[in-house]
Amino acid sequence: MNVSVLMGGILFGSIGVGFLVYGKKQHAIIPLISGMMLIVCPYVISNIYLLVITGILFTALPFIIKR
Repeated sequence: MNVSVLMGGILFGSIGVGFLVYGKKQHAIIPLISGMMLIVCPYVISNIYLLVITGILFTALPFIIKR
């Protein structure tokens, strides 16, 4: 594990915690699922490019799909 993967994991994990808390308080399923995926993805993905792409996709998902 290198520093860039670690920093990407910290960045997307903290965004995921924010989405998770927001989705739980507002009873919104899309931010809740997106937050869980942002927290789990750094543990599973070790390639920095793939991590950034999936992190951006899951970060943009609640803004694209609004319910």
